[in-house]
This record gives sequence, C-alpha cells and structure tokens, in this order.
Amino acid sequence: MQAWSCERVGPAAAVLRFSEWPTPDPLAGEVRGRVPWSGVNPADVKSRAGLRRRTLPFERIIPHSGGSGVIDAVAVRAHEAVEAGSLVGNLVLRVGD
Repeated sequence: MQAWSCERVGPAAAVLRFSEWPTPDPLAGEVRGRVPWSGVNPADVKSRAGLRRRTLPFERIIPHSGGSGVIDAVAVRAHEAVEAGSLVGNLVLRVGD
C-alpha cells in the first residue's frame, strides 16, 4: 500500500513522506479497507502542523479524516454483517431495519 505519513509535527514540506507500506492483514475482529482516495481535512492539517498539540498522538500518523473505499478482507469474529466487497460506511449510515 502507498500512503503519505509523518512522524513529527511541522510544515507539510518538511515532515510528510510518501512511501510504500506492507499491506496489513486484519486481526481477529477487524476488517481491512482498500481506500483509493482519501481527503485531508482541516483537522488533519492542524494535527500535522502541531496546532492541536506539540507532539503526534502516535509514533506515525497517516493524515486521513475522510475517505471512501471497499472492505477487501474480513478476519474471524468480525461483525457478521460485514462481508468482503461491502462499501465502507454502510453500517454507519444504515437507518431502520
């Protein structure tokens, strides 16, 4: 998988790095989503720039507060309603029965 990430706060040009990552396998109770396009929101910019706190909340972050994709792998004990090929957000947006 490919992603922009940062390991410290600062100006985008100084801290963002584009790199190749191993595609993780979902652990028990998890699903994995393929996200071909991801939005960077003002909250992502503020976190990366250090305007919300002086350090990152994790060792490395991938700025991504919004995006769309498809669940492409389901591990054991994941919610029974989630299947490979489901659109990300279906369960969140479901209304009624």
